[in-house]
Amino acid sequence: PPRSAPPATRRAPPPPPALGPRAVCGACFCAAFEAEVLHTVVAGRLLPPGAVVAVGASGGKDSTVLAHVLQVLAPRLGISLRLVAVDEGIGGYRDAALAAVRRQAARWELPLTVVAYADLFGGWTMDAVARSTAGSGRSRACCTFCGVLRRRALEEGARLVGATHIVTGHNADDMAETVLMNFLRGDAARLARGGGLGSPGEGGALPRCRPLQLASQKEVVLYAHFRRLDYFSEECVYAPEAFRGHARHLLKLLEAARPSAVLDLVHSAERLALAPAARPPAPGACALLDGLNRGRPRLAIGKGRRGLDEAGPPRDGEPERAPAPEAVPAF
Repeated sequence: PPRSAPPATRRAPPPPPALGPRAVCGACFCAAFEAEVLHTVVAGRLLPPGAVVAVGASGGKDSTVLAHVLQVLAPRLGISLRLVAVDEGIGGYRDAALAAVRRQAARWELPLTVVAYADLFGGWTMDAVARSTAGSGRSRACCTFCGVLRRRALEEGARLVGATHIVTGHNADDMAETVLMNFLRGDAARLARGGGLGSPGEGGALPRCRPLQLASQKEVVLYAHFRRLDYFSEECVYAPEAFRGHARHLLKLLEAARPSAVLDLVHSAERLALAPAARPPAPGACALLDGLNRGRPRLAIGKGRRGLDEAGPPRDGEPERAPAPEAVPAF
């Protein structure tokens, strides 16, 4: 929920009429898609008038569609937009994606700020993290590290541009995969905070929301196609080893058997409630970076970890501590 209720002049518009199975032209589809996003934002009270919104811009289809739709809706919502891109330091991948973001910023005349892991996290890049975890039995955990660090980097970038809110381009398929993945891993911490259309910004963090959360990936791709949007479409070099790929494959099988499976999972997360005792804290950026700086990257992730404040030599199978980049300040 927002910090204050929206004024009466911003009542949620009625839901757009369902298009149903009949064929529609590209223009009508795009108009309906934009109306659905507007309804999601206003009905969910996600972005109050006057909000300065940092759009997490990766150059991919989801963030590109999100930025374009919000630019179309900005006059009606009374918001201003800033693009914030994160450079994770992935050679041969991120440079091309950032080039797409810069083209978008120039075409839409939106201010762009780029923040880099290397600058924020004491020299650590995702390529360096991958090298550090390669012999630890946690090489498949790159996405875990990247997800936590990216969230922190986006927060820092949003504060740099004076944003009051953060939006990301997660669509319904993304959210369903996340819910399914967290169930499969028994990750109660992320299940407990994964519902709803965003977070109100506890603990001093900026409020975040996902205006595309109820839009399917197919709809996002179609919108980008009909609007002729320029986006980067290559997969991250570390994605093939991620556990999310297994959840994605399973979700496709479930969707084939039950077409509503994607939205069923999204709505199940909205209704999920766990007792306080069942909500262990998820590892934060500081914990993950501390493990990296100690040369023991698996300390901060996975079940049965011994704790970051533990002394002693590495366990069998853990690499000896390698020279780490400059120590990072505590957050």
